[in-house]
Amino acid sequence: MSRTRLDRVRARLADQGVDALLVGPSADLRWLVGYEAMPLERLTMLVVPVDGDPTLFVPGLEVARAEASGATDLADLSAWGETDDPIALVAGTVPGDGRLAVQDQLWTSFTLALQETLPGAEWVPGSTVTAPLRMVKDDHEVAALHAVGAAIDDVHARVADLLRPGRTETEVGRDIAELIRGTHDQVSFVIVASGPNGASPHHELSDRVIEVGDPVVVDIGGVLDGYCSDETRNYVVGDVDPAYRELHDVLEAAQAAGVDAVRPGVTAESVDAAARAVIDDAGWGEQFIHRTGHGIGVDGHEPPWIVAGDVTELAPGMAFSVEPGIYVAGRHGARIEDIVVVTEDGVASANHRPRGLTVA
Repeated sequence: MSRTRLDRVRARLADQGVDALLVGPSADLRWLVGYEAMPLERLTMLVVPVDGDPTLFVPGLEVARAEASGATDLADLSAWGETDDPIALVAGTVPGDGRLAVQDQLWTSFTLALQETLPGAEWVPGSTVTAPLRMVKDDHEVAALHAVGAAIDDVHARVADLLRPGRTETEVGRDIAELIRGTHDQVSFVIVASGPNGASPHHELSDRVIEVGDPVVVDIGGVLDGYCSDETRNYVVGDVDPAYRELHDVLEAAQAAGVDAVRPGVTAESVDAAARAVIDDAGWGEQFIHRTGHGIGVDGHEPPWIVAGDVTELAPGMAFSVEPGIYVAGRHGARIEDIVVVTEDGVASANHRPRGLTVA
């Protein structure tokens, strides 16, 4: 972490006419000061005023963790005891009639308590301050996304060996999680969706036994050095149904069209439109039931949203998934997902595994 991010936040606060940003345990807190705070019933909060130094309020028993994170190099530390009122302490550092941005994922109980203590304040979502800044990654962040993308590529390279008839989704998922732990700092999620389960985009691991001929959607991700991976590929165990191969061919073309549409100056929704048009033209439009992608960085899902209605203009440094899918209820599904980064003259992918159907 560096003071540059805090300086950029203060500049945006000034531009937005906001007096302070209040941030609890979240990706925003990690991005700003590098502190992975525990989301406890005890309040942890970073207060970044438009003028002056930030203050990090932590429960007394969390001081050692906050100091070890390096956050105290960037913010003054204020520890509160078990009988103190942390809401009152935070309220004492901001103008009572000011305009305050509160981080989007802050617990409702804390937000309501702050609003009750500061009835004269105006409240705005913290994402109005942080989201535009986090969307555009610096060189360090782009390098981190490419590194974690390569790490998840390494996992997918070994997935086919795990997919054998007679194994359950849970057994395969357990092995994949172990591979992710070997290449990442932590596991974010593992989706192994076989046969008809592939028609549920967020299917959870089950005891379904994988059978010969099953298509299997494998969507996996982890965290490395604070940045997230997310990659989906499709496998078939044994013989491939020609109808499924035809569906997958359409999906490959749609995913390629989405990636090809990425460049500076176009809108997020235009990337969605490019991928969706291929699927619509092939007659599968009603089976493409989600957006084409989501931003990624210190959070697995963050702006921009690659969907109709998001008119965010793409700029170099923005990173997001391109992941069209086709889902046939009761039969099977397929999704191809890469993380891409907008460059000065186009796009670069953080994932490089083959996108074609892999026969296990």
